[in-house]
Amino acid sequence: MDSRELNRREFVRITTTAATAAAAGLSAASGSANPTDRGDPTKTRSYNENMEYRRLGRTNLWLSAIGLGGHWKKIPYEYNTPEFKKNRREVIAACLDHGINYVDACWDHEVIAYGEAIKGRRDEIYFGYSFGAHESRFPEWGGSLQKMKEGFEMGLKAGGLDYVDLWRITMHEQTSRSNTEKEIEIAMEALDWAKRTGKARFTGVSSHDRNWITEAVAKYPQLEVIVTPYTAGSKRAPQGSMFEAFEKYDVGFIGIKPFASGAVFKSRGMPDSSTKEEDDRRARLVLRYVLSCPQLTTAIPGLITVDQVKNAALAIIERRKEDLLASEQAEIQEITDHMWKNLPHDYAWLRQWEWV
Repeated sequence: MDSRELNRREFVRITTTAATAAAAGLSAASGSANPTDRGDPTKTRSYNENMEYRRLGRTNLWLSAIGLGGHWKKIPYEYNTPEFKKNRREVIAACLDHGINYVDACWDHEVIAYGEAIKGRRDEIYFGYSFGAHESRFPEWGGSLQKMKEGFEMGLKAGGLDYVDLWRITMHEQTSRSNTEKEIEIAMEALDWAKRTGKARFTGVSSHDRNWITEAVAKYPQLEVIVTPYTAGSKRAPQGSMFEAFEKYDVGFIGIKPFASGAVFKSRGMPDSSTKEEDDRRARLVLRYVLSCPQLTTAIPGLITVDQVKNAALAIIERRKEDLLASEQAEIQEITDHMWKNLPHDYAWLRQWEWV
């Protein structure tokens, strides 16, 4: 690559960063991206002194160390029934009561469900958003900037939302290079547009491709936040870790799949099972373990009952009292061994997330 191309790329990066920062100051909804103003965690939404809060990279948002993942696997109600809606409202209310201030809705039906569940309490929670069926994984949407804009606004309308705190586009996950260069550039333009208009305060992507993520956060200043896995069996790679890029570019990290689709549990995540007491302890130990990763802002399990919310909040209280003891670390290893042996077939790829 000749020096003219390098200079062009650096110029694009500098001007894009400047435009993004300028857009951030257009309105209160856009937020502040000033890296010297790290904010006050006690002023965050739904602050609770018993919860732990972590800075989401250069967004300077302070998120609860545990958030609410969008998926609701093993929920005992049909989607969109009165029982389902009541459950989601109760879980959201319990989260806010315990200081859990982030919900992540990554697919169309999740945006609709959580948009409805937070009505009347929008200003108490940070909303992470992806209207996934109308984004970069589908060429009919991801191949056109206009279609990406249409899909985004369609999702806002479907969820009854005026804006989102984070638009994190869902890329092709295990192999984000399956998205063409054009699709990636369109996604970045769409993120710029959403932030410039104040419809998304901050921007990023979801991807399960660590090599691509490492390169992308260096290339695209739009990637303020990355949503990607971190499980009970994950640990930082001693060399060439993705976290090196996160630290260099001050990128926020939201960790999905802490429970590996229920594989850490004896019951595989069924609520009110005969192993509930043991599974609750396993959940707390896993959350305490993943939160020992200093780069992780928030872990987002798919909590499906109020009791699970309370148990997750208890993990924070236990974590703040003391680090994992040697005996608890042995339990974590046992849980991890159980997890690797019991990964569902469609989650076998999580084995690749042992060294991050």
